[in-house]
Amino acid sequence: QVQLVESGGGLVQAGGPLRLSCAASGSIFSINAMGWYRQAPGKQRELVATIATRGSTNYADSVKGRFIISRDNAKNTVYLQMNSLKPEDTAVYYCNVPLFGVHYWGKGTLVTVSS
Repeated sequence: QVQLVESGGGLVQAGGPLRLSCAASGSIFSINAMGWYRQAPGKQRELVATIATRGSTNYADSVKGRFIISRDNAKNTVYLQMNSLKPEDTAVYYCNVPLFGVHYWGKGTLVTVSS
């Protein structure tokens, strides 16, 4: 079992930055990939970014060049630095850890970008 707790969401003006954090606890020794997904109102949940233990990353095309995913393995925490935010980035952002075929999710943190 893995527990994930997100923080850092809020209201921000378009063009501004915001940083999300996700702390993992529980059976964390086998964690490899960690990632962020988001779900906007009326839309399906979509991948934002992932990062492997050794640091290789993957980004959705819509956030490339604006968002940066990073992790602190000592703290079992993954971060999402979001820059140049757009109103279309408004969504609930979820932390995700796939482990032995099971996807663990946090409860999500709301990011609202005003125009």
